[in-house]
Order: sequence, then structure tokens, then C-alpha cells
Amino acid sequence: MSQKVLVVDDEQSIVTLLKYNLETAGYIVDVAYDGEEALKKVKEVKPELIVLDVMLPKKDGIEVCKTIRSDKNLVPILMLTAKDDEFDRV
Repeated sequence: MSQKVLVVDDEQSIVTLLKYNLETAGYIVDVAYDGEEALKKVKEVKPELIVLDVMLPKKDGIEVCKTIRSDKNLVPILMLTAKDDEFDRV
């Protein structure tokens, strides 16, 4: 059984690129384009990995991550960001 990945980004080109490459590697990929849609998909799809953009409409990626964790969901989350300030780095 293939693993499910949820890709969350508001940039269509990034979503298309990630989806294509993950599917080529054998993953089942679902997508969301804003934070609220992402939270719905997490409950519906139950992904094994979430690729999550930080800057999203409706609810940003940090809030999405906090909400997922507050539900005791330990799914791995890979955060994507275009931010490059020292404050924004892990």
C-alpha cells in the first residue's frame, strides 16, 4: 500500500511540481490550497506525511501545525517557506 502525502501550498506551480514528483516516486498525493482546507483534509485523508507551506491564506502554516498537534496528531510535518530571515529559521 502506498503512503499518503498531503501537500499544502497556495502556489499552483509548487503544488504541481511536488505532486508530480511524489506520485512518480509511488506516493498517493492529496492537495490543499489554504490552511482551512488543509485541516479538513488531514481529518479526511489521514496522511502519513504533510508538506506544509508557512504562508497560506485563511490560516497560516504555523497555525495549521499547532492545530494538528493540539489534536494529538503526530503525523510528520515538513514545513516549506520562502522566508529567509534569521528569525524564521529553525
